[in-house]
Amino acid sequence: MLDTTQSDPATPSEERRGCLFALSQPPLMIFLAVIGCLLLMASLHDLLLL
Repeated sequence: MLDTTQSDPATPSEERRGCLFALSQPPLMIFLAVIGCLLLMASLHDLLLL
């Protein structure tokens, strides 16, 4: 007979972490804030000064 008492080997031992975990990392948020500020400054420059 086939032994079915063992756990499924395909399931990962660690819990998967999604996008919210990645966004909670400070270096990523600093990088996104800098890029956002640069885009905001460029758009305001185009709108107000040109």
